[in-house]
Amino acid sequence: MPKSKRSKACDIPPKIKRAVLERDGWLCVVCFRPGRPNAHYIPRSLGGLGIEENIVTLCPECHREYDQGSKRKEYGEIIRAHLDKHYPGFPDEKRIYNRWVK
Repeated sequence: MPKSKRSKACDIPPKIKRAVLERDGWLCVVCFRPGRPNAHYIPRSLGGLGIEENIVTLCPECHREYDQGSKRKEYGEIIRAHLDKHYPGFPDEKRIYNRWVK
């Protein structure tokens, strides 16, 4: 079954993963342990895009706590500050899939 446009837009392409790994120094932006570039600041479930400005490197433990644990707000603030440092003024609206914008 083919993927929807939204699903494709929210996926993280290998090129983006490499760029995020390099940007983040291969380390979790929360705890600085080795991590993977597969965490959406704005989650896929809310239309978070698979773009550099919305993806960060997290270790498995921090990613789990951010997605499913009690640290969503705390880690979200850390992640937002990290992204703001690299992409100052980048609005959240551009991090979210909008089928009306090309």
